[in-house]
Amino acid sequence: MGFGKKDIVKNISSETFLINNTSKAILESFLNLLKSNKHKKIKISNFGSFYLHHTPTRKGRNPKTMEEFTISKRKKLVFKASSSLKKDLN
Repeated sequence: MGFGKKDIVKNISSETFLINNTSKAILESFLNLLKSNKHKKIKISNFGSFYLHHTPTRKGRNPKTMEEFTISKRKKLVFKASSSLKKDLN
């Protein structure tokens, strides 16, 4: 089972004693920052970094028909967890 935006908003509200609308605005603002950031790394201390990764054009194959095709180059948002977060999780 997933953990969605509504759950995050509720969690922010309960932890900070803010109303849901304020918590939702904070979350939306952060997500917009991730969307609008084109070239720079966003680093959050003791949590991790978000950055844009460019994947090159590559060959793909349909496993059922074995037909090959070209996968176009793409941009991916990548998250790399900090060592302290990895330590806390393990």
